[in-house]
Amino acid sequence: MPLRDRLTAQIAAGGPITVAQYMGACLHDPDFGYYATRPALGEAGDFITAPMVSQMFGELIGVWAAAAWELMGRPDAVRLVEMGPGDGTLMGDILKTIRHAPGLLEAADVWLVETSAPLRALQADRLGGRVQWARSLAEVPAEAPLMLIANELLDCLPARQFVRTAIGWAEQVVGLDAEGELAFGLAPTPVAGLLPDAAPGQVFEQSAAQAALGAELGARIAADGGAALLIDYGRAEPGFGDTLQALRRHEKVDPLADPGAADLTVHADFPAVMAAARGQGAEAAILTQGEFLARMGIGQRAEALVRAAPGRSGAIGRQLTRLIAGDEMGELFKACAIHAPGWTPPAFEEAE
Repeated sequence: MPLRDRLTAQIAAGGPITVAQYMGACLHDPDFGYYATRPALGEAGDFITAPMVSQMFGELIGVWAAAAWELMGRPDAVRLVEMGPGDGTLMGDILKTIRHAPGLLEAADVWLVETSAPLRALQADRLGGRVQWARSLAEVPAEAPLMLIANELLDCLPARQFVRTAIGWAEQVVGLDAEGELAFGLAPTPVAGLLPDAAPGQVFEQSAAQAALGAELGARIAADGGAALLIDYGRAEPGFGDTLQALRRHEKVDPLADPGAADLTVHADFPAVMAAARGQGAEAAILTQGEFLARMGIGQRAEALVRAAPGRSGAIGRQLTRLIAGDEMGELFKACAIHAPGWTPPAFEEAE
């Protein structure tokens, strides 16, 4: 039974479902979910991520990891983990870069946290036997400092949506219209008293999954040391807005049109993630992606690439603009560091 029919039958029998439940089914249903069955990354797919824009992105994440390891005192063992590693491009560039940090490759126990079988296959083809896989962070051995990277992971974690009406808060849900088709609607919510004040028409998104990841990272890092670097599009301050979107072939499509056929995302709620991490004893700081990459030296790296290949200067310039310009990825995307007390990861010294 196609996912649309399964969801329609579920709603007809049990009533509307939350937006978070709908996202979870569309992305991770074992038979029809987007990531479980047909993730399409890259220019020929549905969306492109920063590591695919330019090698500079992954190289500078590798530089960040090497510098963080130095600031941590060069521990003999460190868990180098990527969550949501896509096709493996980012980790491949990180590993190529950290070879230039004597001792780090030997100290690094490299893990990819991935639930998608098709993506695991792509990662294995690219990275071979240099990595190990886990389905959750809990499966990655503890008792060593953590150095974790997650690029565009938070936006894939489900969120609920609440709409302020003229008479109070209601939850946006997915139900059925008069023709039996999937449709958005509003339902009473028992959490209305816990939501912030807002004008009618405002939408408030709340992701328990994003906050839970922040808490898990905070607890792990407070216990074992280390740092996590989370890069995603989203807000640095609490706010409102309907950010649910579906992407197919690089175009926005109706999120309800074809469940499981498109990538569904919401903006990362960095304030909630950081608060959850701090609640577990870790510290946190945030920059825009443009600020982070500039502080890590992307301008100098671009110049070096142009000197090595003058004929590619135009392409390298366009890649640089895509990654750091305010009207491209530079402002909307944020870089968030969650780290153990007592030190500050590279680039975040002035962001504390």
